[in-house]
Amino acid sequence: MNVSVEHIAIPASNPVALKSWYERVLGAREVFNNGQTPPTCLIALGSVWFEIYQADAPLAERGNNKLQGFRHLALRVPSLEAAKAELEARGVKFTAEVRPAAGGGKVLFFEDGEGNLLHFVERPADSPLLK
Repeated sequence: MNVSVEHIAIPASNPVALKSWYERVLGAREVFNNGQTPPTCLIALGSVWFEIYQADAPLAERGNNKLQGFRHLALRVPSLEAAKAELEARGVKFTAEVRPAAGGGKVLFFEDGEGNLLHFVERPADSPLLK
């Protein structure tokens, strides 16, 4: 079977605002918008698509990285410090400290415009995970 990831869904309390956050803060670009109110849209961040649509209800404790299910989105960057500085200039607040990454390197967690967990991951150039 030939399988690949096409997109990841992010139900949002305000799909328009969350889409704008990903575009403004992370440089995502719109791939599709159904033009409805509330909208369903696809945005691209690199080669990964995200579907953003209206949520029915909020998820309690979404910032808890230990709950069962998908918990965070890891974004690889060449320099964690440079990426952090760029996002701080765009208004992102980092409350956690840099810590070691599983498999080598380091990570830094932050939240998107609705409190969903993301983190930067910087891997050393000689990491066996990059081969």
